[in-house]
Amino acid sequence: MIPILPSVEAILASMEAKSSMSDRNGPGSWALLTAIAPIAWGTTYFVTREFLPDGYPLYGALIRALPAGILLLLLARRRPRGSWWWKSVVLGTLNMGAFFVLVYLAAQLLPTSIASTVMAAGPVVMLMLAWAILGARPRVVQVIASAIGILGVALLLLTGAQAVNPGGVAASVSALLMSSLGYVLAKRWGDDVDALSSTAWQLIAAGVLLAPVAVIVEGAPPTMDVTIMLAYGYISIVGTAVAFVAWFTGLRHLGAGTVGLIGLLNPVTGVLLGTLVAGELLTLRQAVGVMIILAGVLLGQPTFSGALMSARAWMRT
Repeated sequence: MIPILPSVEAILASMEAKSSMSDRNGPGSWALLTAIAPIAWGTTYFVTREFLPDGYPLYGALIRALPAGILLLLLARRRPRGSWWWKSVVLGTLNMGAFFVLVYLAAQLLPTSIASTVMAAGPVVMLMLAWAILGARPRVVQVIASAIGILGVALLLLTGAQAVNPGGVAASVSALLMSSLGYVLAKRWGDDVDALSSTAWQLIAAGVLLAPVAVIVEGAPPTMDVTIMLAYGYISIVGTAVAFVAWFTGLRHLGAGTVGLIGLLNPVTGVLLGTLVAGELLTLRQAVGVMIILAGVLLGQPTFSGALMSARAWMRT
């Protein structure tokens, strides 16, 4: 992992430099940066399925979170101060620690299609929580875009033949609510600290919380060969460290609902990667679902929706 530290540091440094020039960047630029996160998360499905051992969900979450947090802390060189000690624990639990466990539990009890469709309600939940906590009243176009996105995910993933486990649904809904609350709180609390540092603190807090649970529940850690180590390294560095820094940077500069909609690129990436790399069949229904999701994501972006409204006004004149 050491040889790639300079390249990772360069990527994260460019994010921080971009973040410090917020006045020069429009919403479209922040949306593109934020999109790194769900695209990276979408690739973890394939990596997990193809290269990681079964039966170690807690260790998987631990190995994903703690090394990523330590790496970011080495790059940030900044420790929490004051209220950020307890804020890091709260956000680390909501966004990573408990969230990773609930997602793994949902994956064990539910088909991926149903779990992902439940999580697709994230933009709506984030809009409502941002309204309640931040006072950010949702725009009608964002609600419409969220509904379009949920419809697209349902078309992409649901076949109508899956069995529904109530416990799995409860885990998936809990993960949805916890992460949405965590993201909104991160936006509320994030003005006084950079995204690199706050992400590092959250991931380390999540790893510390996960470690004893993993040992108690799963016993000894999984045996690793070179392939497994590389797969974990990819998920920890790209799918966690880089992805979460991009995500929290986006939350600093975009509305919570807008960021939530960008998150719908996650299942799209997973399905397209399965088609391109694993040779999975992309049906017509799934292709339509992908197009509907992309339409919802675009509609929810301020730049696109503003241009659309301007075009409509011009046509009326």
